Amino acid sequence: MNALPMVVPEAGLPARVTIHEVGPRDGLQNESAMVPAHVKAEFIRRLAGVGLTTIEATSFVPPAWVPQLADAAEVFAEIEDLAAVDLPVLVPNQRGLDRALELGARHVAVFASATETFAQRNLNRGLEEALDMFAPVVARATASGVRTRGYLSMCFGDPWEGAVDPAQVVDVGVRLIQMGCWQLSLGDTIGVATPGQVTDMIGRFADAGIDTDRLAVHFHDTYGQALSNTLAALRTGVATVDASAGGLGGCPYAKSATGNLATEDLVWMLTGLGVDTGVDLGRLVATSTWMAEHLGRPSPSRTVRALAGDQQR
Repeated sequence: MNALPMVVPEAGLPARVTIHEVGPRDGLQNESAMVPAHVKAEFIRRLAGVGLTTIEATSFVPPAWVPQLADAAEVFAEIEDLAAVDLPVLVPNQRGLDRALELGARHVAVFASATETFAQRNLNRGLEEALDMFAPVVARATASGVRTRGYLSMCFGDPWEGAVDPAQVVDVGVRLIQMGCWQLSLGDTIGVATPGQVTDMIGRFADAGIDTDRLAVHFHDTYGQALSNTLAALRTGVATVDASAGGLGGCPYAKSATGNLATEDLVWMLTGLGVDTGVDLGRLVATSTWMAEHLGRPSPSRTVRALAGDQQR
């Protein structure tokens, strides 16, 4: 099998896409078996070695919330020498920011919800309370010279509330940007979006004065729509896409959320479209195969399975 697809460019797409790699954090957070800190650190190093320049390293949340990431400080300390790589970390509150700043983090993220129910389940507080909690975090991070990314979950559907009003998504997203978030990642947390929804949502943000260069997309592949939704976003001008090496991931607070868009599948598609990512696909597949061996199961990424062959069986 060919190691790379035939290149047939599509007019109007971004010349280059930044992949916001979330495998070490979002990809591993739902694993029941504990992954040692040194393995997580090596995973990050290998991902940096394939050409990924933005790798979400960990999350400074209380250990009781996400036990898998209780070793956040240890992992971050092991990779502090990767100065050329952007290593964002999630922070839920002021204490999380304190820990991140103490370790020298230069990029943090807050995670909000577009729906009331998920805000309660994910953060144990209402949507408005959560925004009130994030405001001083973003302000202090900015004052400290640290960039803050805003995650917005449940943008296209919620397992408890059903369909989500796009106007509500835009309202919360705009407030996060006005708060000081330099970028907003629109999350399809349970993977129910379809391309028309994606195009419509991004258009609504444009109508609200938010340019596509301030937006990123984060798709889960529950219904096999992650790549088609990504292509829809690219056609609107969005040029930052969240993805997880090997298709790892889920959400501990939304059981219907399956794996993230696999970074390998994304790179295969973008390569075929003539869009630059700076990523060595062969080395990325090898990295995900290595991690799959540590987890004791094959990678769910179709591209990894196709290119790794017998290694994944």
